[in-house]
Amino acid sequence: MIHIEGLVTGAAQENCYLVYNQNNLLIVDPGSEGDRIANEIKRTGRKPVAILLTHTHYDHIGAVEQLRNLYKVPVYVSALEQEWLGNPIYNLSGLDSHRNMPDLIVQPAEYEFELKKYEIGGMTFEVVPTPGHSIGSVSFIFDDFVVVGDALFKGSIGRTDLYTGDLQQLLYSIKTYLFTLPRELPAYPGHGEATTIGHEIDTNPFFN
Repeated sequence: MIHIEGLVTGAAQENCYLVYNQNNLLIVDPGSEGDRIANEIKRTGRKPVAILLTHTHYDHIGAVEQLRNLYKVPVYVSALEQEWLGNPIYNLSGLDSHRNMPDLIVQPAEYEFELKKYEIGGMTFEVVPTPGHSIGSVSFIFDDFVVVGDALFKGSIGRTDLYTGDLQQLLYSIKTYLFTLPRELPAYPGHGEATTIGHEIDTNPFFN
């Protein structure tokens, strides 16, 4: 049985997820507040084995270095956003609108995702492309749920006015890779409440 728990982190209220089985744990999008994430990991009693990134905007990667160094685990990211980790303009931390924030520079990820099924720490998931919010955005499909990053939200979709954003591409991504999943499948977004695929098919105003 695989479990998922969410922690809301930072000023952007970003959802970091801990996905774990009986022994091991995956950290998904550690946005900030690394100490609090580490405390939650300790509470689970599981061993972290990897950090997975749906995309590389600052609010999803702020605690990567702290947790990577703490647990000595590899980071996985889309090849299309590998260089964004170390570029404050691409990861948005260096924008004028974020001038109260230090430039965020994260060391390169150890692995670049292929669009395939992975098995890490006894947990199996499929990586699918869901660009449109950003060019390298991906989603992680587990047997019992899907983690969708900032592609799809409860009653909404991700912003498309940022660097490499594309509304038509995002709508296509969601319809092709998410709305073809089982209707009852829970979907865990990068911000806000969880939803289900069927609920969004039926009620999301961008598709109705």
